[in-house]
Amino acid sequence: MDLLHALLFAVLQGATELFPVSSLGHAVIVPKLLHWNINQASPAFLPFLVMLHLGTAVGLLVYFWRDWFAMLEGLLGRGYEAEVTTQRGLLLRLIVATLPAVFIGIIVKKPVAHLFANPLAACLFLIANGGLLWLGERLRARGGKSSSSLSYADALVIGFFQCLAFLPGISRSGAAIVGGLRRGIPHEAAAKFTFLMGTPIILAAAVPEIPELMHQHEIHALFGISLIAAVVSGIVAWLSTAFLMRYFHNHDSWALLPFAWYCAIGGALAFVAIIVGI
Repeated sequence: MDLLHALLFAVLQGATELFPVSSLGHAVIVPKLLHWNINQASPAFLPFLVMLHLGTAVGLLVYFWRDWFAMLEGLLGRGYEAEVTTQRGLLLRLIVATLPAVFIGIIVKKPVAHLFANPLAACLFLIANGGLLWLGERLRARGGKSSSSLSYADALVIGFFQCLAFLPGISRSGAAIVGGLRRGIPHEAAAKFTFLMGTPIILAAAVPEIPELMHQHEIHALFGISLIAAVVSGIVAWLSTAFLMRYFHNHDSWALLPFAWYCAIGGALAFVAIIVGI
């Protein structure tokens, strides 16, 4: 993999991990459409992908550092009693929301693994993601909760919705936000909870791979390129988060609809293009 392709992958990962359009779906479809000569089944690709995800997670941590610091202080019992209770409650809800992905991931990881490198399947699921986002807007419940005032039931529902992203083409952030909308949570609060929840999930998926990868020749051969790409992925993730938080705040009545149409139309066009060999 050359530097140009690595940087393009980094931008793609850093943006689509946060935008509700599926990072995995784009990582499968875009190289196929652009005829990139990259073997994603190669042992060299996994270390590179792990580095990109670590970069994305760092970008999220930097953007929400005040929230994580407040939760840490709450966990340690520092501050006013009401604030400590609020921050501990938010941390517990993030843990609850993460549990479905842990257990369901163990069950479905192998059965759906063959779909991860299938561009046509990713196209179809991307179309389905558009339908999910559209239904999420149309069937949302009205409410005014903040990310720190969610109930444990709210967190669990968001966590289960997030598990739809085990299918390549279904967006983790999009599905989780739709779960929040169904519980009467505005876009901005649902997005913030989703992004906070995404940080440990991304780290949990990437970090366990590092000890094994450190012993492989591939990570040493591509380390320089991977490190540069990880930094770019983190910067793009930070910028994407900043944009989306403002966007969801300003467009609460229809925020997911442009992404729904993008996924539906883009997925359909990509499917046709791959079929006819464009």
